[in-house]
Amino acid sequence: MSDDTMGPIAAAGLLPTEEQHRALLQSVVDTARAIFRARAASVFLHDAASDALVFEAVSGEGQRDLIGTRLPSSTGIAGFVLVTRQLLVVDDLSSDPRFARTAAEATGYVPSAIASVPLLADDRVLGVLSVLDRAGDRPFGVEETDLLTLFARQAAIGLDLLASGRRARRIVETGDDRVAVVARL
Repeated sequence: MSDDTMGPIAAAGLLPTEEQHRALLQSVVDTARAIFRARAASVFLHDAASDALVFEAVSGEGQRDLIGTRLPSSTGIAGFVLVTRQLLVVDDLSSDPRFARTAAEATGYVPSAIASVPLLADDRVLGVLSVLDRAGDRPFGVEETDLLTLFARQAAIGLDLLASGRRARRIVETGDDRVAVVARL
């Protein structure tokens, strides 16, 4: 399908753009960081094809060069949360064997506490949202973990909708003329 056709489809809001995808992810980490008054927040998305966790958005400490950084999906706290699909709060990372200190050092920021929650869409795990080092070293209580889980659920819905749009865009771009006609309708 030509750019002449794709432009109006995207402009009509029928297919999300990559800019919208990035803006949603950035708003998720910026908002999570603000809500929990944390030094940093990040979203890893799971790349199933390579079984890697990919930094897709970062707010706060270490945000400069991390976007696109890939780690094996079993790495650290985020990897544990991805596999177990359960929220995990660790108030002292120095004593937790799941913490990947070497990977954290490579990012340029080594947190001391973390709360991570999976981004779930139906039965699929899309990635992991992490909030690092809350202000005043306050531990996460039940209310905060409930809020983080609710926030992650909303973020996952948005990400799932954008992923559906990406798949639709690929179909429209690579589909035959019948697909193009349906897309224009």
